[in-house]
Amino acid sequence: MEAVPIASEVSRSWLLVNAGAEAAFEPALASAADEVILDLEDAVAPSEKESARRRVVEFLNAGNRAWVRINDASSEFWSADCRELAGAGGLKGVVLAKTEGGNHVWDTAARLGDVPVVALVETARGLARVHDIAGARPCFRIAFGVNDYTLDIGAANDPLALAYSRSQLVVASRAAHLPGPIDGPTRGADGLAEAVALTKTMGMTGKLALDPAQAPAINAGLSPSAEDVRWAEEFVEQFNSSGGKPADGSDLPRLHRATALIAKAESLGLRGEQD
Repeated sequence: MEAVPIASEVSRSWLLVNAGAEAAFEPALASAADEVILDLEDAVAPSEKESARRRVVEFLNAGNRAWVRINDASSEFWSADCRELAGAGGLKGVVLAKTEGGNHVWDTAARLGDVPVVALVETARGLARVHDIAGARPCFRIAFGVNDYTLDIGAANDPLALAYSRSQLVVASRAAHLPGPIDGPTRGADGLAEAVALTKTMGMTGKLALDPAQAPAINAGLSPSAEDVRWAEEFVEQFNSSGGKPADGSDLPRLHRATALIAKAESLGLRGEQD
Protein backbone atom coordinates (compact mmCIF):
# COMPACT_ATOMS: atom_id res chain seq x y z
CA MET A 1 0.00 0.00 0.00
CA GLU A 2 1.37 3.42 -0.96
CA ALA A 3 2.32 5.63 1.96
CA VAL A 4 -0.07 8.47 2.75
CA PRO A 5 1.61 11.88 2.24
CA ILE A 6 2.08 13.60 5.58
CA ALA A 7 1.58 17.33 5.98
CA SER A 8 4.70 19.12 7.22
CA GLU A 9 2.66 20.59 10.09
CA VAL A 10 2.60 17.13 11.72
CA SER A 11 5.85 15.69 10.36
CA ARG A 12 7.81 13.80 13.00
CA SER A 13 11.24 12.90 11.57
CA TRP A 14 13.27 15.65 9.87
CA LEU A 15 16.37 14.13 8.27
CA LEU A 16 19.41 16.35 7.81
CA VAL A 17 21.47 15.47 4.73
CA ASN A 18 24.84 16.94 3.83
CA ALA A 19 24.18 19.15 0.80
CA GLY A 20 27.67 18.36 -0.44
CA ALA A 21 26.90 14.63 -0.65
CA GLU A 22 24.67 14.46 -3.73
CA ALA A 23 24.65 10.66 -3.74
CA ALA A 24 22.74 10.73 -0.45
CA PHE A 25 19.85 12.89 -1.73
CA GLU A 26 17.68 10.26 -3.40
CA PRO A 27 18.20 7.58 -0.71
CA ALA A 28 17.13 10.15 1.87
CA LEU A 29 13.91 10.86 -0.03
CA ALA A 30 13.27 7.12 -0.26
CA SER A 31 13.79 6.63 3.49
CA ALA A 32 11.13 6.54 6.20
CA ALA A 33 11.81 10.17 7.13
CA ASP A 34 8.76 12.42 6.97
CA GLU A 35 10.92 15.33 5.78
CA VAL A 36 14.35 15.69 4.20
CA ILE A 37 16.51 18.77 4.85
CA LEU A 38 19.44 19.36 2.51
CA ASP A 39 21.95 21.06 4.77
CA LEU A 40 23.90 23.99 3.31
CA GLU A 41 25.06 25.24 6.70
CA ASP A 42 27.30 23.34 9.14
CA ALA A 43 27.53 20.24 6.95
CA VAL A 44 29.31 22.14 4.15
CA ALA A 45 32.73 23.78 4.30
CA PRO A 46 32.86 27.46 3.24
CA SER A 47 34.90 26.64 0.15
CA GLU A 48 32.29 24.12 -1.01
CA LYS A 49 29.09 26.06 -0.36
CA GLU A 50 28.74 27.44 -3.87
CA SER A 51 29.00 24.05 -5.55
CA ALA A 52 26.75 22.40 -2.96
CA ARG A 53 24.14 25.14 -3.41
CA ARG A 54 24.21 24.63 -7.18
CA ARG A 55 23.67 20.86 -6.81
CA VAL A 56 20.78 21.41 -4.40
CA VAL A 57 19.04 23.81 -6.80
CA GLU A 58 19.52 21.39 -9.69
CA PHE A 59 18.10 18.55 -7.60
CA LEU A 60 15.04 20.59 -6.61
CA ASN A 61 14.44 21.74 -10.17
CA ALA A 62 14.56 18.13 -11.36
CA GLY A 63 11.22 17.37 -9.70
CA ASN A 64 12.45 16.45 -6.24
CA ARG A 65 10.90 18.01 -3.11
CA ALA A 66 12.85 18.80 0.04
CA TRP A 67 13.60 21.44 2.66
CA VAL A 68 16.94 23.24 2.71
CA ARG A 69 18.82 24.44 5.76
CA ILE A 70 20.32 27.77 4.81
CA ASN A 71 23.04 29.75 6.52
CA ASP A 72 22.13 32.24 9.22
CA ALA A 73 21.07 35.77 8.34
CA SER A 74 24.27 37.30 9.71
CA SER A 75 26.55 35.11 7.60
CA GLU A 76 28.17 35.97 4.30
CA PHE A 77 26.36 33.03 2.64
CA TRP A 78 22.75 33.87 3.54
CA SER A 79 22.10 36.28 0.66
CA ALA A 80 23.39 33.83 -1.94
CA ASP A 81 21.38 30.99 -0.39
CA CYS A 82 18.19 33.04 -0.64
CA ARG A 83 18.94 34.34 -4.12
CA GLU A 84 19.73 30.94 -5.63
CA LEU A 85 16.87 29.08 -3.92
CA ALA A 86 14.19 31.64 -4.78
CA GLY A 87 11.94 29.98 -7.32
CA ALA A 88 13.50 26.51 -7.01
CA GLY A 89 10.79 24.12 -8.16
CA GLY A 90 10.79 21.54 -5.39
CA LEU A 91 11.63 23.76 -2.42
CA LYS A 92 9.21 22.86 0.39
CA GLY A 93 10.66 25.52 2.68
CA VAL A 94 13.85 26.54 4.43
CA VAL A 95 15.29 25.87 7.85
CA LEU A 96 16.96 29.10 8.95
CA ALA A 97 20.08 28.50 11.01
CA LYS A 98 20.70 30.48 14.20
CA THR A 99 17.48 32.48 14.09
CA GLU A 100 17.73 35.27 16.65
CA GLY A 101 14.68 37.41 16.01
CA GLY A 102 11.49 37.74 14.05
CA ASN A 103 13.28 40.09 11.67
CA HIS A 104 15.47 37.18 10.52
CA VAL A 105 12.33 35.24 9.59
CA TRP A 106 10.71 38.20 7.83
CA ASP A 107 13.90 39.11 5.93
CA THR A 108 14.38 35.52 4.75
CA ALA A 109 10.77 35.23 3.59
CA ALA A 110 11.06 38.55 1.79
CA ARG A 111 13.99 37.20 -0.21
CA LEU A 112 12.43 33.82 -0.95
CA GLY A 113 8.79 34.71 -1.50
CA ASP A 114 5.90 32.67 -0.12
CA VAL A 115 8.09 29.94 1.38
CA PRO A 116 7.64 28.46 4.88
CA VAL A 117 10.49 29.12 7.31
CA VAL A 118 11.41 26.72 10.10
CA ALA A 119 13.27 28.87 12.62
CA LEU A 120 16.19 27.01 14.16
CA VAL A 121 16.88 28.35 17.65
CA GLU A 122 20.53 27.65 18.50
CA THR A 123 21.63 30.47 20.82
CA ALA A 124 20.69 32.14 24.09
CA ARG A 125 19.77 35.25 22.10
CA GLY A 126 17.43 33.18 19.95
CA LEU A 127 15.74 31.62 22.96
CA ALA A 128 15.34 35.02 24.62
CA ARG A 129 13.47 36.20 21.51
CA VAL A 130 11.56 33.01 20.78
CA HIS A 131 8.12 34.63 21.14
CA ASP A 132 9.12 37.30 18.63
CA ILE A 133 10.36 34.56 16.29
CA ALA A 134 7.22 32.45 16.66
CA GLY A 135 5.02 35.50 16.09
CA ALA A 136 6.59 36.31 12.73
CA ARG A 137 3.96 35.26 10.18
CA PRO A 138 6.29 33.32 7.84
CA CYS A 139 7.48 31.17 10.77
CA PHE A 140 6.14 27.68 10.06
CA ARG A 141 7.62 25.76 13.00
CA ILE A 142 10.43 26.20 15.49
CA ALA A 143 13.33 23.75 15.77
CA PHE A 144 15.88 23.33 18.55
CA GLY A 145 19.55 23.37 17.51
CA VAL A 146 20.53 21.66 20.71
CA ASN A 147 24.24 21.11 20.01
CA ASP A 148 25.07 24.72 19.14
CA TYR A 149 22.76 25.91 21.91
CA THR A 150 24.53 23.96 24.66
CA LEU A 151 27.86 25.20 23.33
CA ASP A 152 26.57 28.78 23.41
CA ILE A 153 25.26 28.68 26.98
CA GLY A 154 27.90 26.33 28.40
CA ALA A 155 25.41 23.71 29.58
CA ALA A 156 25.49 19.94 29.28
CA ASN A 157 23.20 18.22 26.80
CA ASP A 158 21.16 16.93 29.71
CA PRO A 159 17.36 16.67 30.00
CA LEU A 160 17.25 18.61 33.27
CA ALA A 161 19.61 21.35 32.08
CA LEU A 162 17.56 21.85 28.90
CA ALA A 163 14.05 21.39 30.29
CA TYR A 164 13.42 25.13 30.59
CA SER A 165 14.67 25.78 27.05
CA ARG A 166 12.54 23.06 25.51
CA SER A 167 9.51 24.28 27.44
CA GLN A 168 10.04 27.81 26.14
CA LEU A 169 9.94 26.55 22.56
CA VAL A 170 6.75 24.60 23.28
CA VAL A 171 5.02 27.54 24.99
CA ALA A 172 6.05 30.03 22.27
CA SER A 173 4.81 27.68 19.54
CA ARG A 174 1.48 27.17 21.23
CA ALA A 175 1.01 30.86 21.97
CA ALA A 176 1.64 31.69 18.30
CA HIS A 177 -0.70 28.89 17.09
CA LEU A 178 2.19 27.01 15.47
CA PRO A 179 2.55 23.23 15.32
CA GLY A 180 4.66 21.70 18.07
CA PRO A 181 8.40 22.39 17.84
CA ILE A 182 11.05 20.08 16.41
CA ASP A 183 13.61 18.76 18.90
CA GLY A 184 17.32 18.52 18.24
CA PRO A 185 19.08 15.40 16.95
CA THR A 186 20.53 12.45 18.83
CA ARG A 187 23.74 10.86 17.62
CA GLY A 188 23.71 7.12 17.02
CA ALA A 189 21.19 4.50 18.06
CA ASP A 190 22.16 4.33 21.72
CA GLY A 191 19.73 6.33 23.75
CA LEU A 192 17.55 7.24 20.78
CA ALA A 193 14.38 5.69 22.23
CA GLU A 194 14.88 7.57 25.49
CA ALA A 195 15.58 10.81 23.63
CA VAL A 196 12.41 10.46 21.54
CA ALA A 197 10.40 9.74 24.68
CA LEU A 198 11.80 12.93 26.22
CA THR A 199 10.85 14.89 23.10
CA LYS A 200 7.26 13.67 23.39
CA THR A 201 7.12 14.24 27.15
CA MET A 202 8.19 17.86 26.70
CA GLY A 203 5.38 18.49 24.22
CA MET A 204 7.55 18.63 21.11
CA THR A 205 6.14 16.89 18.05
CA GLY A 206 9.11 16.50 15.71
CA LYS A 207 12.78 15.59 15.93
CA LEU A 208 15.80 16.16 13.73
CA ALA A 209 17.60 13.04 12.55
CA LEU A 210 21.18 12.57 11.39
CA ASP A 211 20.76 9.10 9.90
CA PRO A 212 17.90 7.63 7.83
CA ALA A 213 17.95 4.61 10.15
CA GLN A 214 16.70 6.83 12.98
CA ALA A 215 13.49 7.80 11.20
CA PRO A 216 11.35 4.73 12.06
CA ALA A 217 12.05 5.07 15.79
CA ILE A 218 11.30 8.78 15.72
CA ASN A 219 8.09 8.26 13.77
CA ALA A 220 6.90 5.51 16.08
CA GLY A 221 7.82 7.38 19.26
CA LEU A 222 6.11 10.62 18.20
CA SER A 223 2.92 8.98 16.94
CA PRO A 224 -0.19 8.22 18.98
CA SER A 225 -0.03 4.61 20.18
CA ALA A 226 -2.68 2.10 19.20
CA GLU A 227 -3.79 2.04 22.84
CA ASP A 228 -4.15 5.83 22.92
CA VAL A 229 -6.24 5.84 19.74
CA ARG A 230 -8.49 3.06 21.03
CA TRP A 231 -9.04 4.96 24.28
CA ALA A 232 -9.86 8.12 22.32
CA GLU A 233 -12.35 6.39 20.05
CA GLU A 234 -14.04 4.63 22.96
CA PHE A 235 -14.25 7.82 24.99
CA VAL A 236 -15.79 9.80 22.13
CA GLU A 237 -18.30 7.00 21.49
CA GLN A 238 -19.27 6.84 25.17
CA PHE A 239 -19.55 10.61 25.43
CA ASN A 240 -21.79 10.82 22.38
CA SER A 241 -23.93 7.89 23.48
CA SER A 242 -24.63 9.67 26.76
CA GLY A 243 -26.12 12.58 24.85
CA GLY A 244 -22.95 14.65 24.72
CA LYS A 245 -23.38 15.83 28.30
CA PRO A 246 -20.32 15.95 30.55
CA ALA A 247 -20.61 13.90 33.72
CA ASP A 248 -18.08 16.06 35.54
CA GLY A 249 -15.53 18.81 34.99
CA SER A 250 -12.93 16.45 33.56
CA ASP A 251 -15.02 15.19 30.65
CA LEU A 252 -14.60 18.16 28.32
CA PRO A 253 -10.78 18.29 28.69
CA ARG A 254 -10.69 14.53 28.07
CA LEU A 255 -12.95 14.95 25.05
CA HIS A 256 -10.58 17.59 23.66
CA ARG A 257 -7.62 15.25 24.18
CA ALA A 258 -9.47 12.35 22.57
CA THR A 259 -10.52 14.30 19.48
CA ALA A 260 -6.98 15.69 19.13
CA LEU A 261 -5.53 12.17 19.29
CA ILE A 262 -7.94 10.91 16.64
CA ALA A 263 -7.22 13.88 14.38
CA LYS A 264 -3.47 13.35 14.70
CA ALA A 265 -3.75 9.64 13.96
CA GLU A 266 -5.79 10.45 10.86
CA SER A 267 -3.32 13.10 9.71
CA LEU A 268 -0.52 10.55 10.01
CA GLY A 269 -2.48 7.88 8.18
CA LEU A 270 -2.43 5.61 11.23
CA ARG A 271 -6.06 4.83 12.02
CA GLY A 272 -6.46 2.19 9.33
CA GLU A 273 -3.16 0.59 10.35
CA GLN A 274 -4.20 0.42 14.00
CA ASP A 275 -7.65 -1.10 13.46
